[in-house]
Amino acid sequence: MSDPRVYRIAAIPGDGIGKEVVPAAAEVLDAVASAYGFGLRWDTVPWGCEYYLEHGAMMPADGIKTLRSYDAIFLGAVGHPDVPDHVSLWGLLIPIRRGFRQAVNVRPSRVFDAGLSPLAGVDPSVDFVVIRENNEGEYSTIGGRIYDGTDQDMAIQAAVFTRKGVERVVRYAFDLARTRRGRLASATKSNGIVHTMPFWDQIVEEIAEQYPDVERTRYHADALAALLVLDPRRFDVIVASNLLGDILTDLGSAVTGSIGLGPSANLNIDGQYPSMFEPIHGSAPDIAGRGVANPLGQIWAGAMMLDHLGERAAAAAVVDCVEWSLGSTGTRTADVGGSAGTAQVVESILARLKSRPPE
Repeated sequence: MSDPRVYRIAAIPGDGIGKEVVPAAAEVLDAVASAYGFGLRWDTVPWGCEYYLEHGAMMPADGIKTLRSYDAIFLGAVGHPDVPDHVSLWGLLIPIRRGFRQAVNVRPSRVFDAGLSPLAGVDPSVDFVVIRENNEGEYSTIGGRIYDGTDQDMAIQAAVFTRKGVERVVRYAFDLARTRRGRLASATKSNGIVHTMPFWDQIVEEIAEQYPDVERTRYHADALAALLVLDPRRFDVIVASNLLGDILTDLGSAVTGSIGLGPSANLNIDGQYPSMFEPIHGSAPDIAGRGVANPLGQIWAGAMMLDHLGERAAAAAVVDCVEWSLGSTGTRTADVGGSAGTAQVVESILARLKSRPPE
């Protein structure tokens, strides 16, 4: 009889260092799966910018249909110097996020080693999560261009905030805060954006009434960004719109040591469609192919995937290995103060897993 705990994963390495860190992370995830008694069945699809340069599309017309049957999607990085960023983003990532209703984006930031942070004297207990609205907001296709090539050239871009979209991400953030330290920060710009952001604030206030046990604070996003640098320890869960969340999470990763460390989960919270897991870093074409990319963001994203699939003990073991790798006895790549290559980091983590008995 076959083991029912075998998960089908669609791997999309994408471009640049994605082709290096996805197989690196898969090796770690296979090892932890073996140790904890379940299996991962990987199917790799070659979609991305190089696929676009050959076929004129980032993925086939039936790409979403192809991915539908998988338990999860494991994405590397997307981007190529010869493909405009808006083409690559709207040709692959956003269609997957929207096609599978991955409305909640979860991006944790944590100080594993205070010495890695560019902030002097950063508190080693810094640990916060940004919950980003992932399907609407400022990232819309509503708008257009007119009078191209003239001195009256004009562009209009409309943001779209729906009650359902805001409510589900805000409620998810409040629920998460209840499981952590009970504090929620809402990022807004309602002092300058007169319709969508006051609407966001209104819904946050309405939902906050249902969570009297969670301390809720509203911050203008620019002030919040400053406080992430000046006092990151004050934050626990941050909820933000699509654009503001995107910006704040890059800052969060930089504050904790390296954008190469940041993972993210694109969640279909209803369980109707597969969720997608990826690091927040880009394809880094300047270092691609050299074997020096930091795989820890991809590995941590893999831990988030395992947690989402219900393999929480295995996920915790992977996070422990990430923390160990960044410790004084671990193995690090150059972006976090070391000299190891991608393969060396993986080898050290595999050794760590073998010496760490399953819980």
